[in-house]
Amino acid sequence: MRWTRHFALLLLFVTAVFGVSPVFGQDRSADAHTAFARAQHLKHGINASEWFAQSASDYSTARTNRFTDAQDIALMAKLGFDSVRLSIDPTPLEQYPHGKDGLNADFLGRLDRAVDAMLAEGMAVQIDIHPEPAYKLQVRTTSEGVDRFVALWRKLAAHYATRDSELVLFEIMNEPEVSDPYRWAGIQARAAAAIREAAPKNTIIAAGPNYSGIADLLTQTPLPDGNVIYNFHFYDPHQFTHQGAGWGAPWWSYTHGIPYPATESSMPELVKQVPDAASRFQLESYWLDHWDAHRIRLLMDEAAAWGKSNNVPLICNEFGAYRQVTDPASRMNYLHDVRIALEADGIGWTMWDYRGGFGVVWKQDGQPAKVDPAVVEALGLKP
Repeated sequence: MRWTRHFALLLLFVTAVFGVSPVFGQDRSADAHTAFARAQHLKHGINASEWFAQSASDYSTARTNRFTDAQDIALMAKLGFDSVRLSIDPTPLEQYPHGKDGLNADFLGRLDRAVDAMLAEGMAVQIDIHPEPAYKLQVRTTSEGVDRFVALWRKLAAHYATRDSELVLFEIMNEPEVSDPYRWAGIQARAAAAIREAAPKNTIIAAGPNYSGIADLLTQTPLPDGNVIYNFHFYDPHQFTHQGAGWGAPWWSYTHGIPYPATESSMPELVKQVPDAASRFQLESYWLDHWDAHRIRLLMDEAAAWGKSNNVPLICNEFGAYRQVTDPASRMNYLHDVRIALEADGIGWTMWDYRGGFGVVWKQDGQPAKVDPAVVEALGLKP
């Protein structure tokens, strides 16, 4: 009765707001079984960030060819990563000239080479639509933006439906930044329906609104489509994971050397790094809130309980700590504790990221990557 009521309400909402009735498979239990099985391919993955997304200023062939190459993909597999989350900016995909798929042929061809190289190494691929803020704004605020987004997914899903459906999964959108969970539920349902029409066999990855944290996940009712894995991101506490970052809260850029776990003796002087009282209070709350392995595990338990009550598989496909000014030992403690908490609850993970500011390797464009063995060890893998 519970599922029937939720399905009916969601179908009515999507039809009324977006003018379309989603089409899903009839046997939800069999589809859910498939999703649980496919989630086993996503137990310990890595994000291939800033390659085909997050670089709107340069998606040239020269840059993408040298930023991450076939040697890097082989190294990911060698380190023991079983999957790669491939972030894709939708805007260059939509640019003319279009190929037979209705997408930019040059950009798509380079994506194909990356996907095929990952599959050849035996890794699953999470095809992640990872838009810039302006694209998200259109989806968040206009019906035309939603139409554009759904049309893109219909084309992209059809294109990759020709690959191994066991290993190619479609993530609807990275951190949609839609604050209204009901609007996001409708958008996500419509995109899922378009994907399913174009790619009947592939597994979909869905998430909550906003920045797709655990609290955002808990606002959602699972889709009627059973072949779906549900995803959340975890960067709590940001006072530790984003110290020194030049984005997000302005005061983060002032902080460095914040330990994890924090102790009463370690924090009083470090709090003074932050120039204003209100921000100092936010940093001090990290210490006063007793962030440690136990607290992280309790939060993961909340996500796991939601997955269990809804009989859906879960993954966490972003977590990590910015490394520029963070004490390395504290960073390893954090990565270890998050990874252990996820695995204890049977939740697969995908670390953020391969070569960026949260990376598992150091790499210069066009040069071989240098592995950080401490990160690999914290992730329970073998360098």
